[in-house]
Amino acid sequence: MRLANKVILITGSATGIGKAIAVACVAEGARVVIHGLESLLATDVVNQVGSDKAVSHVEDLTQEGCPQRLIDLAIATFGKLDAVVNNAAVVSTGTIHTIDSASFARTIAVNTLSPLLLIKAALPHLRQAKGAVLNIGSVNAYCGEPNLLGYSMSKGALMTLTRNLGDTLFREDSVRVNQINPGWVLTDNERARKKSHGLPDDWPASLPATIAPSGRILFPEEIAVAAIYWISDESAAMSGQVVDLEQYPLIGRNPPKAIR
Repeated sequence: MRLANKVILITGSATGIGKAIAVACVAEGARVVIHGLESLLATDVVNQVGSDKAVSHVEDLTQEGCPQRLIDLAIATFGKLDAVVNNAAVVSTGTIHTIDSASFARTIAVNTLSPLLLIKAALPHLRQAKGAVLNIGSVNAYCGEPNLLGYSMSKGALMTLTRNLGDTLFREDSVRVNQINPGWVLTDNERARKKSHGLPDDWPASLPATIAPSGRILFPEEIAVAAIYWISDESAAMSGQVVDLEQYPLIGRNPPKAIR
């Protein structure tokens, strides 16, 4: 059991990557705090992993005091906190021509500010546990698609946060901070998002090899497997690291001539 007796808080864990991470954590011996925006979905995850191993909290992370309430719930239920996984995110669309201040502010609030405030609230307990923070970013942090401008900027800022605190907190508090940048992941929300863009139900089965060399895009469970390493004591000597999980080298990639 790689996470035996550890208590992990995972935001955005009622669905998608966060849910997969929560399930994987419990399978490795941890107890978890499930967080999401829909009570039924959060309860389903608790029931799936076992109510003796999980507790849930449903609230928008941007609500005043929400980070502290999540920490308080972990301590009240399990008595300690060993790790925080900042997974919750808003995937907002918009180009330089269509982005507006309200949607951008919301994106930054959820994707960048909330992780910062959650780490701040958790720090006394993580310091005591010599624990870990794992931020779930995106390969869009390096540049991003034209229509994901605000989202890409928020993930770029999250990457800076990881590297900054990965140094500061490790030196001062023995708390390590690392990040995973997934590529394109086939979550239920991504299925629905692409369908709303007009793609057919079977769109994941007809992706070009240029963006899915393996014949498919990534599964949430594949991200969860990697997350376990960064939460566990196996990575106890590493902090401030950003790991890309994609099917091809993102930076410097040479696409086939047909799409250049």
